Amino acid sequence: MLTRWWRKRSSPLPNNENRIMTIKHTQDLAQIRAMVPEMRRVKAIHFIGIGGAGMSGIAEVLLNEGYQISGSDLAANAVTDRLADKGATIFIGHEAHNVAHASVVVVSTAINEQNPEIQAAREKRIPIVRRAEMLAELMRFRHGIAVAGTHGKTTTTALVTQIYSEAGLDPTFVNGGLVKSAGTNARLGSSRILIAEADESDASFLHLQPMVTIVTNIEADHMDTYGGDFENLKQTFIDFLHNLPFYGQAILCIDDPVIRELIPRVSRQVITYGFSEDADVRIENYRQNGQQGQFTVVRKGKANLDITLNIPGRHNALNAAAAIAVATEDDIRDEAILRAMANTQGTGRRFDHLGEFETGNGVAMLVDDYGHHPTEVDVTIKAARNGWAEKRLVMIFQPHRYTRTRDLYDDFANVLEQVDVLIMLDVYAAGEKPIAGADGRSLCRTIRSRGKIDPIFVPDSQTLPSVLANILQDGDLVLTQGAGDVGKVARHLAALELNIGRMQQI
Repeated sequence: MLTRWWRKRSSPLPNNENRIMTIKHTQDLAQIRAMVPEMRRVKAIHFIGIGGAGMSGIAEVLLNEGYQISGSDLAANAVTDRLADKGATIFIGHEAHNVAHASVVVVSTAINEQNPEIQAAREKRIPIVRRAEMLAELMRFRHGIAVAGTHGKTTTTALVTQIYSEAGLDPTFVNGGLVKSAGTNARLGSSRILIAEADESDASFLHLQPMVTIVTNIEADHMDTYGGDFENLKQTFIDFLHNLPFYGQAILCIDDPVIRELIPRVSRQVITYGFSEDADVRIENYRQNGQQGQFTVVRKGKANLDITLNIPGRHNALNAAAAIAVATEDDIRDEAILRAMANTQGTGRRFDHLGEFETGNGVAMLVDDYGHHPTEVDVTIKAARNGWAEKRLVMIFQPHRYTRTRDLYDDFANVLEQVDVLIMLDVYAAGEKPIAGADGRSLCRTIRSRGKIDPIFVPDSQTLPSVLANILQDGDLVLTQGAGDVGKVARHLAALELNIGRMQQI
């Protein structure tokens, strides 16, 4: 279990053991640094937007490899604080002088080309690379396992990491979200294994050249990147799979209709997983008991595995099956797989159980989830219904991006009307300009016109606690949903312990 490893490394040791551990760490570090000898010419690496989940993970691994790391962001957060504690130099705000000592500058697609640090780097002829290019350099001399797909990447990456850690293989991992059992979204391991989330949102995952690739599903998302052409998106996934060497493996979810359609076009070894009868790694007899899923995994030529998975939902059973397929091909012991599934604590903001609270009018449960695509919202609702069928489901939903709300408007309306009570925040813009008719108020109006539920529109999230206080009932399951800053709302509600009296005072 990752937690156990963390405690062992951080607990006090006798002097002699401390010395041995220090020597071993030094030897491991020297071995790791030797993996990418060409990058020894690089001394200082600067990240623009270092507070983001993907950027911070790479920065943390490079920091632990011994590079001088600096970075800038518009505001401090828990991630920037942790990096600063580890020795990174963090700048709040983007200024030209921040890149003065950088050997290379790493940027994410969220950073505007007019950013003063990008302009300063160009003037100084400092190389500017995208996040995925730097991740590709980390992966180049390692055994890379990349996890791609529209949904489920972060959880699947965490589950693969959990299995390899339980097996004592000490992988390096870079994830797009917090691996709760490790307490971080990235860690430098001592082995040659690197497990990483691969981002298709800007097609930058084409820089990666892994040995194993998982694709969880393919849906129309981030279509601006692909010129609005779904065929272009599908071909990009094919191109990504063909970055595998001829001896590599593609682990593909055959339940997904798009993936099933594309399999004949993949000229690499394919191993399929899913609930489908023809899956190479097949899930049977799924049932959910509260926070846990239980099911059997049937593998060709291997013993069946009776799995207890410590995160809910059929979608997470699929994520687990992908991780099990990779581990099985790597001859990882079944005992390590079973322990990893039972011990996983999930990932941050993925059906994140924040607690059950005495509200002053009974008891209510609070869950926070990152899902922001209709498919993700739908499976989260199903997990809540399957695990807590007796509870009234109160969803606080924040749409993410005007373009996504516009493109998937009817899908959102169809999914959101499934809850018992819907509180709608306005769109989290993520830098986009408003689009008429693609906002929270319009979505509420459409759902209300269908006559199934009467959504409540809350344009100012600061007033949400008082709104929630007026509708909260005994036994409610309150689910905050979205990829914007609704996670802060969830933490605020948890700090208030869903107490009606305290929420009414806000």
